[in-house]
Amino acid sequence: MFVLRRVVPRGSVANEVVIVGSRVLNERYPRAVRIVSLLPSATEIICALGGGGELVGISHECDFPDEVRDRPVLTRSRIEVGSSSKAIDRAVRAVIRDALSIYEVDERTLAELAPDVIVTQDLCEVCAVSLEDVRAAVARLAHRDRVQVVSLQPTRLADVLGDVERVGVAIGRNGSAVRAGLEMRIGAVAQRATHASTRPRVITLEWIEPLMIGGTWMPELVELAGGIAIGATAGAPAPTIDVQMLGASRPDVVVIKPCGFSIERTLAERDVIERAIAGLAARVYVTDGNAFFNRPGPRLVESLEILAACVHPEQFDDFAAKHAESIVRIA
Repeated sequence: MFVLRRVVPRGSVANEVVIVGSRVLNERYPRAVRIVSLLPSATEIICALGGGGELVGISHECDFPDEVRDRPVLTRSRIEVGSSSKAIDRAVRAVIRDALSIYEVDERTLAELAPDVIVTQDLCEVCAVSLEDVRAAVARLAHRDRVQVVSLQPTRLADVLGDVERVGVAIGRNGSAVRAGLEMRIGAVAQRATHASTRPRVITLEWIEPLMIGGTWMPELVELAGGIAIGATAGAPAPTIDVQMLGASRPDVVVIKPCGFSIERTLAERDVIERAIAGLAARVYVTDGNAFFNRPGPRLVESLEILAACVHPEQFDDFAAKHAESIVRIA
């Protein structure tokens, strides 16, 4: 047993922790930590760290793992998510134009849950409750001085892996082993990809109408899977393109995984997709953008495996079989 002193960045407090195996006993929380997660990827990180039993509240989008589905839901969207991708885009832009929040926090339930730690994000105002809204809700809590707000802002794969350890420190768990396991799996895929005979040009689409190319960590995943990422820069936001730009990019592989959309939901707009990809000499796949790819958490490794199966199906036939339910080839 030894003592490790670490400073949690981005304005969080310094904590002295005692590591006993994989469990961290935090000086600040001598009892079980009451955790609220307002971000699906953070919920997955917390559970991967073994903190699922201490999770007392979640967002309306937190649906994995199954064990969290019975927790109180603390957020709701102002946008009708059952609309078309075009209608959702217009609604989001209207809400932002009017300087409104896309999501609402149930402050009454939050107060009743009395959390010690709230994990949220400061990356995308469309993806989850904003950090400003969380801070405003915390400011009205009776025990606000004892609440630690951990805000995640990953734009690269290394940021996601670092967040595993940051969240671990905040909730009193050792994230080093979890991170090491994820890095090992990522490295194994990347090593196998070096043996591929070709490096296809790959575009991943993060939205259907308008077309948006996957940015942030997606170009990195493409490169790790043995492809050449085109149309987007690692660490940068998703660029918007039109059909002509998509054709001019001459992709060999197109992977469509709209943010927040299941495969079924994406294929409901197949007519729009087929108009966009008409004339492309490319293999085109639809996969689950809700469960994978757009959640910067542990399942980015599964996302890499799915991507590798799309980019090099012969090289990664085991991943193609493993994730068969999450890969649909449409062209």
